[in-house]
Amino acid sequence: MQIIILGAGQVGGTLAEDLVSEDNEITLVDTSRERLAELQNHLDLRTICGQASHPDILAKAGAENTDLLIAVTNSDETNMIACQIAWLLFKIPTKIARVRDPSFLRNRDLLFDKDTEGSLPVDVVISPEQVVTEHIFKLIRYPGALQVLDFANGLVRLVAVKAYYGGPLV
Repeated sequence: MQIIILGAGQVGGTLAEDLVSEDNEITLVDTSRERLAELQNHLDLRTICGQASHPDILAKAGAENTDLLIAVTNSDETNMIACQIAWLLFKIPTKIARVRDPSFLRNRDLLFDKDTEGSLPVDVVISPEQVVTEHIFKLIRYPGALQVLDFANGLVRLVAVKAYYGGPLV
């Protein structure tokens, strides 16, 4: 699979490492030559130094033949605009953006709804802060739970607990 990762920070670097190990063709875009060189020295990937949302940089990264774009720069705006450009100019089929600012997330249904004209063409929105908050909330709601997972759009919930010998669950 042809994948472009925008942002070579901790998340982008880890994604690149994991995806390269699964035999994907990765192009990593960042403004830090040093960070790109560091990653390129131990991973089999292409690197492009430049602004992630710039059309020429995306073209240089091979956007016209890319299956997946993952935008994880430090800027929500850059991530969202990069996805917009990736869709409008290059028709990249799947676009993932990290968005941290709660003001964007509060309007998530309008901003990222494929059926809403003028919305941003982001297929998957990742918000690390929101994921952590939801995880903590579920653990508080289910005291003693090790993990709480939702399936089928929240219709099914799996709660992991530790069962002790002689306890009520055993």
